[in-house]
Amino acid sequence: MKQLINLMRYWVAKFIEPRMIYGYSNSQGVYLKNTRISNMTKIGSKENLIIGDNVFIGHFNHIDASNGVTIEEGCQITNYVSILTHSSHLSIRLYGKEYRSHKNHNGYIRGGVHLGKYTFVGPHSIIMPNTRIGKGCIVSAYSFVKGDFPDFSIIKGNPAEVIGSTKELDEQYLQDNPDLKALYETWSQE
Repeated sequence: MKQLINLMRYWVAKFIEPRMIYGYSNSQGVYLKNTRISNMTKIGSKENLIIGDNVFIGHFNHIDASNGVTIEEGCQITNYVSILTHSSHLSIRLYGKEYRSHKNHNGYIRGGVHLGKYTFVGPHSIIMPNTRIGKGCIVSAYSFVKGDFPDFSIIKGNPAEVIGSTKELDEQYLQDNPDLKALYETWSQE
């Protein structure tokens, strides 16, 4: 009986309990040793996911890459985030119960998502198709993000909008820690 309990604990820890998996082989066959993705994150259409190294993707996320998702180097995607590249919410309302009997639906949205380098996505956020978020951005928790957002934006709300600049936020840290300025400029000046 003790062996069975230990075996059950092993299976729970290995397959059911959330944990971070270190290292990821991307769709181009490159092994990204510093990328960490939770075993509880679902990535659909992995062949359409372009991902950089030093990326962190936490627990209970859904990434639909069917129409292309790019997550550049150093991005952090926290927990309970949905990144979507298609949406039928409008077309289902338009067609009602006849939705399944039609093809090429009006109102069906398809489009890629792009997250720039060192962007942070807060928990419970939704990123919709046809969205481009620049480098160095912060997406606040519970945001509904759709559209184009410039580099170094602080993005918040439902619908999300730019409410500030991470450049301004970072400036105080760089003044207090001048030795970090060269490291910061290696990616922020590209």
